[in-house]
Amino acid sequence: MLAEASVAGVKNAAQAGNAVLKNGGSATDAVEKAVRYFEDDPTSQHVAEHIGIPVANDLVTELEHKDWEQCKSYPDGVKKFFNTQWGHENTGAVALDSLGNVACATSTGGIRNKMVGRVGDSPIIGSGGYADNRSGAVSCTGHGESILKVTLARLILFHREQGKSAATASLQYMGERVKGCGGAIVLSSTASPHHAWFGPQLKRTSCTRLNPKEDFTEMLK
Repeated sequence: MLAEASVAGVKNAAQAGNAVLKNGGSATDAVEKAVRYFEDDPTSQHVAEHIGIPVANDLVTELEHKDWEQCKSYPDGVKKFFNTQWGHENTGAVALDSLGNVACATSTGGIRNKMVGRVGDSPIIGSGGYADNRSGAVSCTGHGESILKVTLARLILFHREQGKSAATASLQYMGERVKGCGGAIVLSSTASPHHAWFGPQLKRTSCTRLNPKEDFTEMLK
């Protein structure tokens, strides 16, 4: 039930962003709308009452405390848990508007016991996200430090510009080079969506306006 609700949340967010484009909005407005919609949508939250999961009154739950104890060492937490079994809880979106402009948006879920002042990949242009009207737009998720070290989003578009299998090659390089896991959604400048991951899979969907009177929504996962 939780998985179905999460997938529905992804679909609804994509449709919300698509609605902005249908009304003449920019690609930037569309990706912002999609990410904000998903973050605020109760069907996408892991503790939504209406799908039968009680809301925790105390944020320090027994399960969270257990995870915290296992991850007091930040490096151990990343190696043993973040890159294997934890969901990254990022939300990302990419869009192409009627003027040919592309845009990306990326939120972040953070990492347990991170150092004070740590900045992940999400706010760094070229790492957590990148957009170029000549090649496309990318939004990434995964281990922030690994993504930062290879400037993953820009690397993906660089590979696209070279005619290579962009996302897959870039993510494999990141996994081999810095041993990190991650995923990415990619939109080419011709509105062709792509996705790839190195590690746990990610939920994604796409909305395409085939003609002025018809929309096409595809659940990619």
